[in-house]
Amino acid sequence: VQLQASGGGLVQAGGSLRLSCAASGSIFSVETMGWYRQAPGNQREVVMSITKSGIRNYPDSVEGRFTISRDNAKNTVYLQMNSLKPEDTAVYYCNALIYDDGMSAYDYWGQGTLVTVSS
Repeated sequence: VQLQASGGGLVQAGGSLRLSCAASGSIFSVETMGWYRQAPGNQREVVMSITKSGIRNYPDSVEGRFTISRDNAKNTVYLQMNSLKPEDTAVYYCNALIYDDGMSAYDYWGQGTLVTVSS
């Protein structure tokens, strides 16, 4: 199983970016999918997550600016980021809890994509 993330880049403050992350490989079921980020010198933190049934979880810092969605048929999760701020600058990692055989679920991580927001 692999998670392939894309969509990072450089954007000015107030701009928007859309991240995508697709799970591929021997997959029985993809449960919760989400995005984390890690800025230099900081711990990795959750940005947003979404369950298979569409329940979302996110901190106050991104409410109203970021939106998470998923396409279950494509095993893909998206993160639409609007009104970006310099403090959103970080490496963004996608994460997914995946059953590869219907019996056991494992946590998978994508390779990380850099988001840089200039002031």
